[in-house]
Amino acid sequence: MSQSDSVEGEEEEQAEEDCPELVPIETKRRDEEENPVPGAKIPVTIITGYLGAGKTTLLNYILTEQHSKRVAVILNEFGEGSAVEKSLAVSQGGELYEEWLELRNGCLCCSVKDNGLRAIENLMQKKGKFDYILLETTGLADPGAVASMFWVDAELGSDIYLDGIVTVVDSKYGLKHLTEEKSDGLINEAARQVALADLIIINKTDLVPEDGLKQLRTTVRSINGLGKILETQRSRVDLSDVLDLHAFDSLSGISLQKKLQHVSPTQPHLDQTIATVTFEVPGDAKEESLNVFIQNLLWEKSVRSPDGHCMEVIRMKGLVSIKGKAQQVIVQGVHELYELEETPVLWADGPERTNRLVLIGKNLDKDILKQLFTATVMDTEKPQTPAPGRGGLV
Repeated sequence: MSQSDSVEGEEEEQAEEDCPELVPIETKRRDEEENPVPGAKIPVTIITGYLGAGKTTLLNYILTEQHSKRVAVILNEFGEGSAVEKSLAVSQGGELYEEWLELRNGCLCCSVKDNGLRAIENLMQKKGKFDYILLETTGLADPGAVASMFWVDAELGSDIYLDGIVTVVDSKYGLKHLTEEKSDGLINEAARQVALADLIIINKTDLVPEDGLKQLRTTVRSINGLGKILETQRSRVDLSDVLDLHAFDSLSGISLQKKLQHVSPTQPHLDQTIATVTFEVPGDAKEESLNVFIQNLLWEKSVRSPDGHCMEVIRMKGLVSIKGKAQQVIVQGVHELYELEETPVLWADGPERTNRLVLIGKNLDKDILKQLFTATVMDTEKPQTPAPGRGGLV
């Protein structure tokens, strides 16, 4: 190993171990802390990223520094020799760790080997209410499966709700991870994590030259044309950029209209096939037919690209105009789970309403999707007879 390689390795190790200097969020008023809102739900943010990207560095800071939120952090992956890990009671049987590490700043930490839902339920029962829960997934995990679990659980009346997915990307190795080809046409884990993200944190930007960073930035945006991108060093971010994203509830519809107008269509990067497509169709949609359109895409997987490949949607988001409804309706989809929900935003009088959809996935063809949406969903003079479908407005 050359001397330059050794120095570079030491710099990377130091960057991963140093506590990042996050900017604390605004402190809550004392009366808010002493008198929590009755029935208030606790947001859950999923933190994901490829191995070594820096997500544990971010969480370790939150666990050890003073800030204004009582945060519970659930981890199922630790760095080797982590000080946090050494403080935890490890179960030899592989079951859920019942011991929780309580820290001086009011945070809690535990480690789990299951998907995290049992751990959170256990936390809520034993430790009471918290302001926030962060769940770190393993570097190779599919965050969509975890997100779907919490999304469904929220619909069952739980006192927690899914707030958003944050993906951390390593500037030095991110491009290699994102463009790695998998056998049998499978989507690689790093690209899937970026595709599902509401916020992408490009970390360790000091370790790569500007041209390399630009290439990585372009690749990330080509995969996910909707998520917000932050560029950082040593996982330094403002907590207000990570928390309270409201990416899975009707509140996101308030700002989504402006976002959708600025989403640029992208092309698959290099030899990969994950990309963002977006289209607009004016007019009113029929609710039942919209359900059929989404179900054919997500459940039946009957929509094909020009070369015969199945279109695989990883994430879907959009605003639609349902016939007879004054409010804008937000469309959310993760893998096979989807939801239609009325937002607080009313359609403006005047110009014709416009449906805007963004889909992130594999083998997507904008023209086919737009034609299919127009033919099967839109309210036209000629009535259509959609097949019975499940789902509907929440």
